[in-house]
Amino acid sequence: MHVCALAMELHIVDSASLKAKRAVIKHLIETSKVRFGVAAAEVGFQNQWQRSELGFAAVAGSPGHVKEVLDSVERFVWSHPEVSVIGASRTWLDTER
Repeated sequence: MHVCALAMELHIVDSASLKAKRAVIKHLIETSKVRFGVAAAEVGFQNQWQRSELGFAAVAGSPGHVKEVLDSVERFVWSHPEVSVIGASRTWLDTER
C-alpha cells in the first residue's frame, strides 16, 4: 500500500469575503474528490478570506499511480485562475511492515 498527502497553500485573488472564498474552495475540493478519487479538505487558514491550505490524500497499490493522481490534482488546482498557488508539498506515509 502506498499513501501520499499533498498540501497546497493558496491565495484566492479576487475574494472579498469568506463566502466568496468558500465558493472557490468548495469547487476545488468537490471536483477533486469526484474527478480524481482523492480525499480532500481545507486544512488551514479557514477564517482568512484570501488564503487557504488544502489537503489531498491518495492511496494505491503502486507509488507511480499515487504520483499520477496527485500530479493531476495539482495541475487541476494550478489551472484555476481564481487562485494563486503559494506552495505545494507532498508527504509519503511509510507503510512497510
